[in-house]
Amino acid sequence: MAEQLWKGRFSKAVDSRVNDFNSSIRFDQRMIAQDMKGSGVHAAMLARQGIISEEDCRAILDGLASIADDLAAGRLEIDPAAEDVHTFVEQTLTARIGDAGKRLHTGRSRNDQVALDIRLTLRDESIRLQGLIAALVRVICKKAGENTASVMPGYTHLQRAQPVTFGHALMAYAWMLLRDLGRFADATRRMNSQCPLGSGALAGTTYPLDRAFTAQKLGFEAPCPNSMDGVSDRDFCIELASAIATCMMHLSRLSEEIILWCSWEFKFIELDDAFTTGSSIMPQKKNPDVTELIRGKTGRVYGDLNTLLVMMKGLPLAYNKDMQEDKEAIFDAVDTLSLCLTTITPMLDTMRTLPANMRRAAAAGFINATDCADYLTRKGMPFRDAYKLTGQMVADCIAQGTVLEELTLEQFRQYSPLFEQDIYQAVDLVNCCEGRTSYGGPSAASVRLQIQQAQQALEAWEEGQA
Repeated sequence: MAEQLWKGRFSKAVDSRVNDFNSSIRFDQRMIAQDMKGSGVHAAMLARQGIISEEDCRAILDGLASIADDLAAGRLEIDPAAEDVHTFVEQTLTARIGDAGKRLHTGRSRNDQVALDIRLTLRDESIRLQGLIAALVRVICKKAGENTASVMPGYTHLQRAQPVTFGHALMAYAWMLLRDLGRFADATRRMNSQCPLGSGALAGTTYPLDRAFTAQKLGFEAPCPNSMDGVSDRDFCIELASAIATCMMHLSRLSEEIILWCSWEFKFIELDDAFTTGSSIMPQKKNPDVTELIRGKTGRVYGDLNTLLVMMKGLPLAYNKDMQEDKEAIFDAVDTLSLCLTTITPMLDTMRTLPANMRRAAAAGFINATDCADYLTRKGMPFRDAYKLTGQMVADCIAQGTVLEELTLEQFRQYSPLFEQDIYQAVDLVNCCEGRTSYGGPSAASVRLQIQQAQQALEAWEEGQA
């Protein structure tokens, strides 16, 4: 077991079971690059303030660079026996450069060190996840653009309701994901607003630190104004986990649609063989396992968010060891969303749409009934009377095994003399979509405008990342 940094107070070795229980190296080692980045800036600030010598600072920076190089080249492996990533870096550094390595921790606690490391790590992860969300939105826009004329039933209560297009349905998910992109950007902005480095264990330090310098060099707007809050704040973990959970909810809803759409009962789409699996006993099966797993993993991410909320709800100021649990939960949420996004995006990109099947389903569902009622209303009949009459017509059609557009004009006029030849244009499914010209509707022009707006939103996001 590597030596604990805090062993001076204790007269006997800690039980090995406690060491295993206490250790966080297995999950916090992923923060090693951020830990060394923070350490390098901290060392530069110490030298700038005259707290350590320039010579020691150069040795520390060179030593940290050599550790990073050796890790990248595979010449150095992280010691699983180290208590945490901070211990591993400091002890490796000291072994390489001697006493200068022992001076790195001057004016710093592991409490503000880990608070910094996880902010830096989650900032990087949030930006990466935003890129994955943007890539999915681009694929959805592409598929929507290919299906602006693919008429299908729109559903409420999972009952056929009104005609829409497949492109319009897809763009609903583009807007959900763009809101997710905004949530991630907002969470990252708050994450960047305050730097905890220099808060010490909880009460700052007597050394003349320049916290504004370290905050600026590490990409933060300012130092956190309260040292106790600086080391005990995990709002940024919870906020990012919440954004991840909301995004997973949207992916789960999209997954449920895909599961329905590719079933034989709908057959609106066909997934590429590369993104489906079969059955060990039923040779005809082509299962949408990717989407089913996304549905299942959504519950897992909800659990991660709940872990963070419950972990923090009863903690007094300032740092408590309970907070070590933050990393496993938030990293699991990050990794789960990343896995789902990198799988569903190519799955959608290779998905084949079946517009003829969509059109048949639309024709059989009386989804033009509202348009029939609207036709009568435009001819002068009060809407409620038109609604009631159209409902009776639908009931009669169901009893006779026909649909509205197959009625003869004479049959239409048996219900009302207001019906004229133009009723057939009014209940035509394509015209039903194209006639819905209200902003945000399913007409081809509206869907193309939505795609343009979504692409502009992505461009604005990209400019914000520059």
